Amino acid sequence: MNDHEALRALKARYFRLMDTKDWAGFRVLFCDDVVIDLSESGGEVITGADTFLTFLTARIGDALTIHHGHSPEIEVLSETTAQGIWALEDRLTWPDGTRVHGFGHYHETYAKIDGDWRIRTQRLTRLHTDYRPASA
Repeated sequence: MNDHEALRALKARYFRLMDTKDWAGFRVLFCDDVVIDLSESGGEVITGADTFLTFLTARIGDALTIHHGHSPEIEVLSETTAQGIWALEDRLTWPDGTRVHGFGHYHETYAKIDGDWRIRTQRLTRLHTDYRPASA
């Protein structure tokens, strides 16, 4: 498998493992020192894969999530580094009925470690978000 295909597969696993709540499998996709920047989408900057996993499971662990990535722009920079931008659409529904439907982009960098590509940095930008609070 060439690097472009391997990076597409990495992101496909990202979406599938998040939506199926396979948190152990999801954790393996990241460098230990990953930096996740959610500041442009109303969140915070999170450093470290374990910290991110704790943050994420607290926020969406009980939500039904559907994430789709489209139109990847992948650039392999060296044998061990790459970057990419993915168009994003996501739908999240929490048990209380709160719903979010969003559109935006993932801006990522990647590192190849022991022959496997991993996410080194991720910045989420949102273009539009529909938010429906739980019914009273």
